[in-house]
This record gives sequence, C-alpha cells and structure tokens, in this order.
Amino acid sequence: MEQVDWLIEDRLGVKVGDITKESADAVVNAANSSLMGGGGVDGAIHGRGGPSILEACKRIREEQYPDGLPAGRAVVTEAGDLPARYVIHTVGPVWRGGSSGEAELLQSAYTQSLERAEELGISTVAFPAISTGVYGYPREQAARVARRAVTSFLEGHEKPETVLLVFFSQRDADAFLQAVGAG
Repeated sequence: MEQVDWLIEDRLGVKVGDITKESADAVVNAANSSLMGGGGVDGAIHGRGGPSILEACKRIREEQYPDGLPAGRAVVTEAGDLPARYVIHTVGPVWRGGSSGEAELLQSAYTQSLERAEELGISTVAFPAISTGVYGYPREQAARVARRAVTSFLEGHEKPETVLLVFFSQRDADAFLQAVGAG
C-alpha cells in the first residue's frame, strides 16, 4: 500500500497532501460539469497536469457530453504531466440542503470513479474530498458518504487494490476521521 497517514480499512487509507503529487495509478478530479478546469482541485489538476488534460476533456465534451458531465458521473483522461497515469474526472453535487438527492449523487461520483478505475485495471486511486469546497457539501456528511461508497465498492471488487483519500489540510483529514469514527 502507498504510504498513508491513517489506515481506515485494509484497502482504504487517508493522508494529508497535494493530490497533484500523488503517484497513484489514477487521481480523481473533483471537476465541474464543463470539464474545462476551474478552482480548487480542478484548477490544480489542470494547471499541474498541463494542456493535454484540457484537450482530452474537450474531446469528451464534443463526443460524449456536449451539455457537460452530469453530477454523479465519471470519465477518464490521460494525466499529462502529473505523476499519475490517469485522471478520473467526476462531478459531485452542489449542496442544496440535503433533500435534493445530494447523498445519492455524491455516492455515485465515488462509485463511478471506482468503476472507471476497475475497468482500467488500476491498482491505486487517490480521491480528494468531492463537493466539500465551493460546492458546499458539509464535510462530516460527505465523509460518511465517501466511506460508505468506497467500502461498499471494495467489498465486491478486487480492483482497485488501494484507495487513498487525500486531504489538502490536516483539519480536513481530522474532520473526515472524526466523522467516520476513525479519529
């Protein structure tokens, strides 16, 4: 297993760091539906990964999702200049109070990302905290959805072998660990 700060379960780890520096087979991008880059994790992945990621996203928009990638879905591109091999782009839901299907969409974002990883035979995948930034999803609730989605998927699948939840700050990692009873 990749170096982790906390091992939550056999194949699920948590660490504090910069997801754009992860040498996992794939990193997950908390993208916006345009797939054209943006702020936060999305901007960092596009910025550090270089123009080939944007070009691949443009092709996806032209060929598959002309109206944008819907929340809860995931697509794969090359990783450009990132140390990963692939970027799995997924769109999490915007928080609207919790009664607009946000939990189901967030769970789908994690599950679809893991399905894309499995299809590619990926061994390690690194996730950011999807939807907890400008999309406003409460961190503690998002943490419980993320853990449930990842552990449920891993129970029935051999790949990916390792899932890392990479938090940019210790505060975010602590919030996750406390929310899932691992802190």
